Amino acid sequence: QVQLVESGGGLVQAGDSLRLSCAASEHTFSTYSMGWFRQAPGKEREFVAAISWSGTNTAVAVSVKDRFIIQRANGKNTVYLQMNSLKPEDTAVYYCGLDRANRVGPRGYDYWGQGTQVTVSS
Repeated sequence: QVQLVESGGGLVQAGDSLRLSCAASEHTFSTYSMGWFRQAPGKEREFVAAISWSGTNTAVAVSVKDRFIIQRANGKNTVYLQMNSLKPEDTAVYYCGLDRANRVGPRGYDYWGQGTQVTVSS
């Protein structure tokens, strides 16, 4: 059974940086992609970024493309979301997802973490 645990969220000021981490409890699958989503109160869950098992293929939402970077630890079941130049509109609960089919995009995720809160004050 796969469990995903996000960490690194917190309260920061606009312009600050933050790095989120997502760790899978075990290597249940040989190859899988992982992605980040976020959801603000009253809004639908929004795709942020995804990365393939190899780490060579990534997708990042246009809204954060110039500020966020998704990375995968080589040889580890952990992905990072480096968030720079944070804005108040980035405030949301950030969720990590795992796709057994190793796709890179906003759909097809099989497992989800519990989420980590990111709050950006102005």
